[in-house]
Amino acid sequence: MERLSTTMAPVDPGEFRDALSRFASGVTVVAGLDEAGAPAGLACQSFASLSLDPPLVLFCVARTSSSWARLRPTGRFGISVLAEDQRGECRTLGSRSADKFADLDWHTGHDPGTVLLDGALAHLECTVERIADGGDHEVVIGRVTALTTPRPDGRPLLYFRSRFGTGRFTGAGHGELTDEHPALWL
Repeated sequence: MERLSTTMAPVDPGEFRDALSRFASGVTVVAGLDEAGAPAGLACQSFASLSLDPPLVLFCVARTSSSWARLRPTGRFGISVLAEDQRGECRTLGSRSADKFADLDWHTGHDPGTVLLDGALAHLECTVERIADGGDHEVVIGRVTALTTPRPDGRPLLYFRSRFGTGRFTGAGHGELTDEHPALWL
């Protein structure tokens, strides 16, 4: 890959973080069973679809993540797209708690190595396709092997300016976003 010139002044990390906090995103959980068979996972807002054919997704995870260190060797993971009523689950999985899953409702997927949170809007079961360097993060590309949408009419948990919020899609057409029901930032 060709690198662009780096003659510009360095970017201030605080300003960079503040600018990026203005990008609203959904929130997911990346989880699976580690090599010992125990659940491990993390909250993740750096998630995106990558390709329809083949079905690929990606997420970015800090190299310092102890949860990812437990999942990485297994080569598989589940993605749970969180609903607006799952703030507590997100906080738990974003913590450094030793047993994040002790008080959570979860199940394994078709692939018994994937962990999926009950109550999520969608579940994706994935195998690791590739891991790329992303500076202080790794960019993980996963091939989707199975999926379900257990709550097709649920509303998403959103994250903006370091706060949780909800979004509502309304209207006659499926997925029309109207100004009548703006996101409610809590």
